[in-house]
Amino acid sequence: MARRATGGTGRAKTAGARRPEVRLPELEPYDEGELEPDGDYDGLEFRAADLAGQDGAGARFLDCALTDCVLDETRLPHARFLDSVLTGARGVGTDLADATLRDVELRDARLGGTQLHGAVLERVLIRGGKIDYLNLRMAKLTDVVFEGCVLVEPDFGEASLTRVEFVDCALTGADFGGATLKDVDLRGAATLEITRGVGRLAGAVISPAQLVDLAPVLALELGIRVEG
Repeated sequence: MARRATGGTGRAKTAGARRPEVRLPELEPYDEGELEPDGDYDGLEFRAADLAGQDGAGARFLDCALTDCVLDETRLPHARFLDSVLTGARGVGTDLADATLRDVELRDARLGGTQLHGAVLERVLIRGGKIDYLNLRMAKLTDVVFEGCVLVEPDFGEASLTRVEFVDCALTGADFGGATLKDVDLRGAATLEITRGVGRLAGAVISPAQLVDLAPVLALELGIRVEG
């Protein structure tokens, strides 16, 4: 299930993102050792699990909770997370390339260099925490909300963003080169710093103050010389 986000939707004709409404069933603790490629994990709770360096490529996680798990160099390419909640995840170099996240909440993550290039994110809420060098190149984001989080040098290069909202979050050093945006609401970003691809913001809505802040980068992108 999903509900429509309310942040920033009343000030402009921008469609709001639909947030996930994850209702987990009663979960069983996971105690079966390491992840397996193409594994099938249904209705399980991974609590304080050290999954560093493990290989769960192509695995499916349905109605699962991952709480305070370590994900350093964990391999999860082509994995599918469906109707699941990840809380307090931490790690560097987690590989989620070409993964699918649908109706997922990622809360209070502390991640660095996470690889989500080519991934599909649909009805995803990323709330709190800090993610450094998030790689979303060529990813497809639909109904995604970044709320109260810090994103350092996220890479949205050549990605497709539809109904994506940034609410009370810091976005620094962002790369939107080659990206396609539709109904993307950046007005709620407490910090908005775009180092590349500011000319690709057609389809986004920003505030007047953000326009002033972005003016030098926008002028450079368009080849405009500003002289006193």
